[in-house]
Amino acid sequence: MGDNLVYERRDVFLQSLHTVVNLFFIAVLFVLVMISDHPLFLIGFFLTTLLNLAAAGALEKGERLLRVGVWAAIVIMIVNPLVINAGETILWHSPILPVQGRIEISVEAVCYGAAMGIRLMTLMIVFCLYNEILDPDLLLGYMARIAYKSGLMLSLATRSFPSVIRDLAAAREVQQLRGVDFNSGNLRERVRKYSQVFRVVLISTLEGSFHTAEAMQARAFGAGPRSRYRRELWRPRDTICLSTSFLALVMAICAKSGGYLDFIYYPRLGRLVENHATVAWLGIILLCLALPAVLSWAWRRSASLRSRI
Repeated sequence: MGDNLVYERRDVFLQSLHTVVNLFFIAVLFVLVMISDHPLFLIGFFLTTLLNLAAAGALEKGERLLRVGVWAAIVIMIVNPLVINAGETILWHSPILPVQGRIEISVEAVCYGAAMGIRLMTLMIVFCLYNEILDPDLLLGYMARIAYKSGLMLSLATRSFPSVIRDLAAAREVQQLRGVDFNSGNLRERVRKYSQVFRVVLISTLEGSFHTAEAMQARAFGAGPRSRYRRELWRPRDTICLSTSFLALVMAICAKSGGYLDFIYYPRLGRLVENHATVAWLGIILLCLALPAVLSWAWRRSASLRSRI
């Protein structure tokens, strides 16, 4: 379990981008998903985010996450029509109930629940992409430039959490080798068995904090101006991806102001495509968001392109 909490560095295009570029790209995806209500745009954002996740080499993790997201979307589709008795196209209505009255399930309520389910799954994939392409050390390093003490505290906390999980698993295995059965006994006996494990983990964590403090003191931490172990280079690929992300954000704001990202669900469903401008806005925004994945595909197959950007 602890290994899954560690950032995995791979030779992929999206991880080679500058931290600021990746953070801005994730922020743009999040904002666009939140401000859009149109089903076509939500589906397009979902597929584009999934495409970038595949380019990051983490499609398997996204599939495991989507299994949960699909069930959550199904629950939303079921609950929303039962709670929201709106819409003119009635699929089914129940007999008059004593307290609730008549429950009417409409096409509009089902479609609205489906759209919200797609939004939820898209947000889950966005956060999965965030975990896969953003180096937490570099991200916290940039945060430390703004909030020095807060960045240091978060950096130490995030680094200690996976080690605590590993120490907990190791201590439990040692106790099992000594004949301790954690599945037997009543609740009080199990708590007493696990208390021994937590005591070992607590002592190990305290010793690790002392070692960290000694290492920081040996390196004269806080005695003078701060230095940086790693400096990120700004490459042409960063300029391209940052420009396209900014263009997608600007286009989405313009489309939102024109009402192209909105959709009428109640009392009757609106038309998916009002005019050709809807398709044009959708195509431009999705093309900008899909460019990192397209560059990733070309970056893996062309050595000359890799050296140029």
